[in-house]
Amino acid sequence: MSLPLEGLSAIVTGAGRGLGRAEALELARLGAAVVVNDYGQAGRDGSGEASAAPAEEVAAEIRAAGGRAVAHLGDVSDFETARGLVDLAVAEFGKLDVLVNNAGILRDRMVFSMSEDEWDSVVRVHLKGHFNTTHFAAVHWRGRSKAGETGVYGRIVNTSSEAFLAGSAGQPNYAAAKGGIVGLTTSSALALARYGVTANAICPRARTRMTEDVFAGFAEPTAEGDLDPLSPEHVAPLVGYLASPAAAGVNGQLLVVHGGMVAVVDRPRVSAKFDTAKEAFTYEELDSVLTPHYASRPAGETFAAAEVLGLKKG
Repeated sequence: MSLPLEGLSAIVTGAGRGLGRAEALELARLGAAVVVNDYGQAGRDGSGEASAAPAEEVAAEIRAAGGRAVAHLGDVSDFETARGLVDLAVAEFGKLDVLVNNAGILRDRMVFSMSEDEWDSVVRVHLKGHFNTTHFAAVHWRGRSKAGETGVYGRIVNTSSEAFLAGSAGQPNYAAAKGGIVGLTTSSALALARYGVTANAICPRARTRMTEDVFAGFAEPTAEGDLDPLSPEHVAPLVGYLASPAAAGVNGQLLVVHGGMVAVVDRPRVSAKFDTAKEAFTYEELDSVLTPHYASRPAGETFAAAEVLGLKKG
């Protein structure tokens, strides 16, 4: 019996540790040949010297299990590096079928304290990094389609965050980048569907190097030997599914995933609508309809991160 991703090749960015590592291993377990990308810096803020070791270790782990994998050292926020990453997948495996964008850094600060560099660096790695790899993967798939190839297969799985959905007071750069990734995903889904490509995004919860302080004390394993409810291994199977032929009908979607739960997120809905009684609204008329509307909403009907995320201490 063939594996779901047998004969397919994939790129996973930020795959040297944490979520990306779990995703790369899962795609390989399902039969894909994998390019393991990671810049290998020691700091979660993007500090430290680049190192090929994290990517090479994951690629070696895949090969030791009987799979095919190659490591790639590179910063995907660099346009030409992203080009080289896609070129490597094509050179090694003949084509690219799956792109999983996961690479990212954190530089947390309240909006009134954040520096320009802290803003730019996080948006660059997350949002621009997602765009760079998506661009070159899309060029590859569109080129094959334009050359007359039938049955072009393409899957993009992007990584957003509930920081975009619920707000995160100390992460204006991260939350904005993750919201932008959702917009990039839905736009790409519409643009690339004609070429046989789908694009979806996930909002994962996982205890990794990037989130160890965020999730400290939350949803800890209840007994020794139990799988951590916030383990990356809870997220990876959804990425494998979205990369597979079974998900051909899933496109432009956003899904929250953690600890044995997958939630499909609806697009924003209009909760109330008001029409002017005249030709155009005045300040007074807006005050007369909007102020009572918001005043009538239940007390506490505002985003509170822990409640929205469904997290519990202990």
